[in-house]
Amino acid sequence: MSEYLQNHEYKQKILKGLIQDLHNGRDFNEVKKEFSELVQGIDATEIADMEQRLITEGMPPEEIKKLCDVHAAVFRDALSQNEQPEYQPGHPLYTLKHENDEARKLLDEIDDQIEGLTASAGQKVPIGELRKSLDFFSQNLDKHFSKKENIIFPYLERRGITGPPSVMWSVDDEIRGMLKELKNSLKNLEQENSQATTTAEELFSKIKNKVTEMFYKEEAILSPMLKESLTDQEWAEIKEQEAEFGEVFSVPGADFWQPEATAAKFTGINNKSSAVELDTGALTPQQINALLTNLPVDITFVDENDEVRYFSQTKERVFTRTKSIIGRKVQNCHPPESVHVVEKIVNDFKSGKHNTADFWLELNGKFIYIKYLAVKDEHGKYMGTMEVSQDITALRALEGERRLLQYEKSNTPPN
Repeated sequence: MSEYLQNHEYKQKILKGLIQDLHNGRDFNEVKKEFSELVQGIDATEIADMEQRLITEGMPPEEIKKLCDVHAAVFRDALSQNEQPEYQPGHPLYTLKHENDEARKLLDEIDDQIEGLTASAGQKVPIGELRKSLDFFSQNLDKHFSKKENIIFPYLERRGITGPPSVMWSVDDEIRGMLKELKNSLKNLEQENSQATTTAEELFSKIKNKVTEMFYKEEAILSPMLKESLTDQEWAEIKEQEAEFGEVFSVPGADFWQPEATAAKFTGINNKSSAVELDTGALTPQQINALLTNLPVDITFVDENDEVRYFSQTKERVFTRTKSIIGRKVQNCHPPESVHVVEKIVNDFKSGKHNTADFWLELNGKFIYIKYLAVKDEHGKYMGTMEVSQDITALRALEGERRLLQYEKSNTPPN
């Protein structure tokens, strides 16, 4: 064991030196040649450890990101000697590989379509066809990346591996931005601008290379590391969560793989004595109350017996509520002239005829939106009605986009 640890530490020292040399501008081929023998037999975990240590010791993740493709190129020969694991259809890592394979095919098709923009009249590819392919590709690639970022990365982070996921996520976002830029450039292509076509070809070439490199890292580095680290129960949890994203690129085939363990219920709280376990976590009563009180909407809940059970006491409540209404029949909370509307909503919700009802009105110079929702359990049994109301005056006036942080002066607390 001590010999293994010493060898592991030695490799880590060499790997760190390798990346730091590249970071400092040393010639790539020179570095690769010098260390090619030293990195033989390297595995994915050691690469992740190396990147994590570099970040822990102060190298910014964005610097690691700049060298990300160089890292992969340096270690590609060593990693290619490792036996590539096979996964059963249905296993999340099989699905990841399947999605990558489908995406690669689509990348080749889009490449042909872009090349076909300059073909002769009879063979020319319509812009609409290219746009459709790009939309499908970018939407599904976003889901593929999101599954990795929001399902898989948390399992690495729980093991103290935060650097490599951060770097990978940053590259994912860079690819998303490049795809958006390419789709926006299609407007110029519609005018049969030869320069625009050349620009699109060059941009897509960069996208294709970057996506291909990311897929390589997912398969040669991320997947083996996950296979080695995660338990069967964790794979069961991942498989369960994948359903939230639906089909990505295409259906991966029959589900032969089934986890031996069952997915655990997520809570995120070590000491659960005072926590209320929910479907997607656990919160203390104090946290629940704080969340509901700070929502940008007002909530009132009426139970299956038409009795008011709760209302959120937000700072800028649209309609005044007092604690004395708790336990009161909802019919008694409204003037006689509108009780019939309340009765109809509740009865329609109970019968299943409708599940939502929307109203909007102007009140004291504000535009108020009110939504009633039928609250049902997992079996569809009626549990009550929730009223959600909100002043949307400011929301109606929004235009364009705001993607950068900008605080509103009215929301800044006093010093």
